[in-house]
Amino acid sequence: MNKKKVWEGNVRTISIAMSSLVLAVLVGTLGFMLINDAYTFIDALYMTVITITTVGFTEVHPMTDGGKLFTIFLILISFGIFGYLASAVTRFLLDGVFRRNLKDYRIVKSIDKLNGHVIVCGFGRNGKQACIELLEHGEQVVVVDSEESSIDKVRMFPELLFVQGDATQEEVLSSANIAAAKAIITAIPNDAENVYVVLTAREMNSSIKIISRSEKSQSDHKLKRAGANNVIMPDRLGGQQMAKLVVQPDVVEFLDNILLQSTQGVKLEEVSCKDLAVCFIGKSIRELNVRDKSGANIIGLKDEEGVYIYNPSPEIVLDKCFHLFVLGNKEQVGNLMQLLLNGK
Repeated sequence: MNKKKVWEGNVRTISIAMSSLVLAVLVGTLGFMLINDAYTFIDALYMTVITITTVGFTEVHPMTDGGKLFTIFLILISFGIFGYLASAVTRFLLDGVFRRNLKDYRIVKSIDKLNGHVIVCGFGRNGKQACIELLEHGEQVVVVDSEESSIDKVRMFPELLFVQGDATQEEVLSSANIAAAKAIITAIPNDAENVYVVLTAREMNSSIKIISRSEKSQSDHKLKRAGANNVIMPDRLGGQQMAKLVVQPDVVEFLDNILLQSTQGVKLEEVSCKDLAVCFIGKSIRELNVRDKSGANIIGLKDEEGVYIYNPSPEIVLDKCFHLFVLGNKEQVGNLMQLLLNGK
């Protein structure tokens, strides 16, 4: 059964039980006042409460036969109401709905505090794998999916935050704190929905990086026109990977070992030069002396025009628009970043 319906059903049951209890108190109060004129409102309310709760204190005024019969009636209906309320509250707690919704409330608060996180829309095979890779690299991830079954799978990953809803809707992406996110991955199987998500995301955050999945080759250009920075076709990538394993198996495995491993060991990292130390502006890669000072190796770069240069010449002059591709372990890459920032 849909957990939202379970929650709504339990809340409705408890509301009915509470309303019945309030109604019983009102009926009891009015009944005692009508049966015996000596009862004030406070007296009648007091008698009703001690009768319903079966506390058994002495009556405020002597009971007539009519008052005794009314008291018996009030006790009987109150037993039924309390039993109904107790079963409703027990079912509410045993179903785990209260605990789950309390956890969801805390998740909402956690998402509101995020900054520089990654949003993954769709928790299918591709979306799930993307989340696992992002978590291994220390990224904060928020999953957006409309399916209850998918959200149940997300709950199995304590590190993942989530929003249940349609990612094409602005309010849903807003709940995922898209304004503070650095990237969004749209891994929904439907290309049309991915286009809507890309359009909405680009409108809500003009600087966000958007990676989109595409099932059909003709959707590639549409997604890029909608605002996607990169479009991935899983079937095409799978075919290319298999072909390369035939032609260049060792090269593919070598690159996979570098790219697909977690933060441990050697990795290929992109390093921006936007905060390049003043002493390195106008200097060449040779003068940076990367290998000796950090232990890392610069194996490529992307210049200000977006052109990729592989195995760049040591004579290339550094620029703040450059992005360097560096090979090294975590410590070596960290040393290089410090070198670029501080000049030493």
